[in-house]
Amino acid sequence: MSFGYSFIALYLCIEKFASHHDLKASNLTGVDVGKNDISQSTKVWQSFQALGNIAFAYTFANILIEIQDTLKSPPAENKTMKRATLYGIGVTTAFYLSIGVMGYMAFGNDAPGNVLTGFHEPFWLVDLANFAVIIHLSGSFQVFAQPIFTVYEKWIASRWPPTSLFLHVYTIKLPFPRPCLFQFTLCKLLLRTLFIILTTTIAMMLPFFNAVLGFLGAISFWPLTVYFPVTMHLSHSKVKRRSREWMMLQSLSMVSLLVSAIATVGSIIDIVHRLEHTKLFSAKL
Repeated sequence: MSFGYSFIALYLCIEKFASHHDLKASNLTGVDVGKNDISQSTKVWQSFQALGNIAFAYTFANILIEIQDTLKSPPAENKTMKRATLYGIGVTTAFYLSIGVMGYMAFGNDAPGNVLTGFHEPFWLVDLANFAVIIHLSGSFQVFAQPIFTVYEKWIASRWPPTSLFLHVYTIKLPFPRPCLFQFTLCKLLLRTLFIILTTTIAMMLPFFNAVLGFLGAISFWPLTVYFPVTMHLSHSKVKRRSREWMMLQSLSMVSLLVSAIATVGSIIDIVHRLEHTKLFSAKL
């Protein structure tokens, strides 16, 4: 799905640039101060927020260990994973970088945070890309929401006496050629439905694509992508304190923590600024 809507975005950017045959106004420092009512402080905070957008791309790191755990050996799992990661990151980096470059060539400094919102024709192709985004995010939501479901369901079960609400499993036979059963408890059905409604409503109220994306990337980058794997490596390999390797990895961790901190602050300030000038359910991406 990701490659699907990304290919559509790349095609639309190339088509827009080819149809105009000129480069849109842009520069290395982005939008000039004073244009579109952008102050120097706003530009600084949005630059910090952009670090969070970049960090969001590294959220894949928290599933690498899970994937590596499913690999068979020989060859050694770490060697297979290292090669797969190198090729995978290399290809995706080149691909998504090309989308960013073509987006700026097509829109210049007016490039939207979500490049798909910059196109209105052909309608069917843009709608197809947005539909692919919905499918992609629906699957991702199921994966990343599972820990949240587990935590609050255990917490509620520990505070309420055992009842059919938590224990009785209902089974529904689905009308498919192959036997397929849908099993659930009322607790899961009600609470998970309410959780999805709540998160969807909040997303509709605050559709600040870049700011929210930057905030999520900032708060998850350092603990999951840097601190956890670095700490695991230091413990597993028994790296001596104050050795060269230990100092380099700790320096990397501290720099990443600083990046996450300033990206978090920048994203929060951008969200607050947008809330002051936006009506709920009517914000632009």
